[in-house]
Amino acid sequence: MAPGDPAGFEVRLGMLVTDPATRILRVNQAFTEITGFTAEDVVGQTPHFLQSGNYEKSFYAALWAAIKQKGSWEGELWGKRKNGETHPRWVSITAVKDEQGTLTNYVASFLDLEERRYAEELINRLAFTDQLTGLPNRRLLIDRLRQAEVANARTGNYGAVILLDLDNFKSLNDTQGHAAGDCLLQQVGQRLVARVRESDTVARLGGDEFVVMLPALEAKTLEEVAWDVETLGRNLLADLAQPYALPGGTFSCQASLGVTLFTGAGLAIEDLLRQAEMAMYQSKSAGKSRLTFFDPDMERAVINHAQMSRDLLLALHHGQFELFFQPQVAGDSGRILGAEALVRWRHPQRGLVSPGEFIPQIESSGLILPVGQWVLETACEHLARWGTHPEMAHLTLAVNVSARQFQAPDFARLVETALTRSGADPRRLKLELTESAFAQDPENIIGVMGQIRTLGVRFALDDFGTGYSSLSYLCRLPLNQLKIDRSFVSQIESGDNNVVICAATISLAHSLKLRVVAEGVETDAQQYFLSAVHRCDLLQGYLYSPPLPLPAFEALFLDKSPATGGNRPGFLSPRPGR
Repeated sequence: MAPGDPAGFEVRLGMLVTDPATRILRVNQAFTEITGFTAEDVVGQTPHFLQSGNYEKSFYAALWAAIKQKGSWEGELWGKRKNGETHPRWVSITAVKDEQGTLTNYVASFLDLEERRYAEELINRLAFTDQLTGLPNRRLLIDRLRQAEVANARTGNYGAVILLDLDNFKSLNDTQGHAAGDCLLQQVGQRLVARVRESDTVARLGGDEFVVMLPALEAKTLEEVAWDVETLGRNLLADLAQPYALPGGTFSCQASLGVTLFTGAGLAIEDLLRQAEMAMYQSKSAGKSRLTFFDPDMERAVINHAQMSRDLLLALHHGQFELFFQPQVAGDSGRILGAEALVRWRHPQRGLVSPGEFIPQIESSGLILPVGQWVLETACEHLARWGTHPEMAHLTLAVNVSARQFQAPDFARLVETALTRSGADPRRLKLELTESAFAQDPENIIGVMGQIRTLGVRFALDDFGTGYSSLSYLCRLPLNQLKIDRSFVSQIESGDNNVVICAATISLAHSLKLRVVAEGVETDAQQYFLSAVHRCDLLQGYLYSPPLPLPAFEALFLDKSPATGGNRPGFLSPRPGR
């Protein structure tokens, strides 16, 4: 390009031409836009005023040496604008000579790297985001799905893809125009983002189709995963069903959702999206504004979980729960010193439901609060009545309390109310917590324990050694008792490590002036090791008695029940054949 070529001179590159003495002869418009200097400011000067001050003189000496030797130089060079700001530029300087080889000009061109990098970022945004909503587009969603599949293949976690389609979006476009439709789509995206976690991805596939991708769900079982996704889906449906404020007035719009789960890199991304789309169309064909799982087994799990929740709520209202009591026995004498209260469900059609079926669902749902309160109040009523019988007045009663109950702001008051109404002796009530209760908010739990301790209530740490064991917590907690988990007790006869753990736990507890209960005792050998060898205070398990309904438990004290093994009331011997 010749220095005097006007067409080539006015390009997006900043350019300047100097004479052989480096005095500026002319600059182009891009030079002015990038630097802020006009032609009137710079013509006749040398480019020295453009230097940033970031370089030593030796740098410029090497630059000019390269130009003299090779005829040109190119590289990144920081320069200064008229307002004093410095910024990076990509600079090319060329020596121009005539036919005789005489130097006639220097031509310098430069590109603003900040502007270039901004342009590159803009290109990336255009490539990976939806321009209307600002959400990730299909391309970015697929990339994140691949990353989630790889991560879940390593961790074993489930992920979920929720595809949703607006049910009556076309009618909005037809009646109020595309501007109103665009406004609605933007609000839909905002509502979806507000509902999910920061680690989740909300993407727009195009039209009125969106995807919510949950990369990792922490629930353990397929049923728990399905229930968590179902709960989120219901919340999304409720959010999207709220009226939208549009330029032409309000508009109501519902959605149909389809869900599929993934655990690893075993399925193509497009197949995952196709599964979610198939489930979404099933939702539409079933009446719209609903959620459908692609996997029929998953859907059955959700239905069963929902039915169980409804049945449990009815059980609470209709008095189907009852307490069973498993004795806690002094291993050396066989005397019953207390019991653990265990909730049971007597279903009108199914009979006695296994605790393994319903207790996890109670604990993972809001039902743990009303059911837990019923257990506490009922246990206090029984404890108060036992206090009127000399044979049973010495008994303590242990009640399991979940972390969610302790985190309720009025739990200490509820305990006090239950004791006051029943007239139970607070010193005979023992609240059992598991170690996991201290995982999230230990200071709050300790504070609530302190309030309840002032009432006279005692505390036991359940399942010791299986959760977040910490000697610092053990020293700070207002405990009276430790319970050795059945997983250690059951392995005493076959594992040396479990022998050491049980023995060390008993010794540690006694050193801290705590009593010890070993649960899950089922054999004479376990009884001998725990009681005779290591002086465990109390034993609990099928070796002595299974959990008993109230009449059978009270019969151990108030008459010559066969369950006492021929002993006098209030004492138990190991059951034959255990």
